[in-house]
Amino acid sequence: MDEIRIRPAVEEDIGDIAALVNGFAAENVMLPRTEESILQSLPDWLAAKADGAQLVGCGSLVALTEQLVEIRSLAVAQAGQGKGIGRRIVEELVEMATARGYAQICALTLEEGFFEKLGFEVVDRWSISPKLWQDCIYCPKFHHCDEVAVARSLTDSPISQVQTAASPLLKWQAWQPLKLAYRHSNSEPGTQGTVNRNPIQLQGNTPSEEEAQ
Repeated sequence: MDEIRIRPAVEEDIGDIAALVNGFAAENVMLPRTEESILQSLPDWLAAKADGAQLVGCGSLVALTEQLVEIRSLAVAQAGQGKGIGRRIVEELVEMATARGYAQICALTLEEGFFEKLGFEVVDRWSISPKLWQDCIYCPKFHHCDEVAVARSLTDSPISQVQTAASPLLKWQAWQPLKLAYRHSNSEPGTQGTVNRNPIQLQGNTPSEEEAQ
């Protein structure tokens, strides 16, 4: 395989990105993406490919708050696996997030060990912005999610001290039943839910009276 470059995605990559991501989505390991949604967020995407060759990897950033950004749709084609392409994409996304001024970057993953080697730490999934979960509730695996939340500080502050801004998309009153419903479902016999092992509790903002209403 020729040398793989990690670069900003362009419109010509959209079809290949959608095909790669949706191939994994069909296996229930990530959420699907439409070509329209990729086009609308194209500046947030990276593509991995050799000149004139087929796309072998991709990844994107999704802003959750002014301080927190998520790595999403990280995918490497079978032909490119085991070559460090996923690591390079994550490193480039971290650099992109840092350049954009975010204080923290997070991800939901089935391979937390991969992210830990890149400086991420396992955190309490419920410390992460409700904006992330607003998308997750449409996932068929939501009530038996086996993904682990990881996060990394992009500043000098330890990950446990990063302050995440409250999301305006889900008010506190709506957020808590969703949290309880998830936990109740995962406590039922036969469910496959996973509780993070020794997670770090991020220090979020206490809801104001306005948010609690």
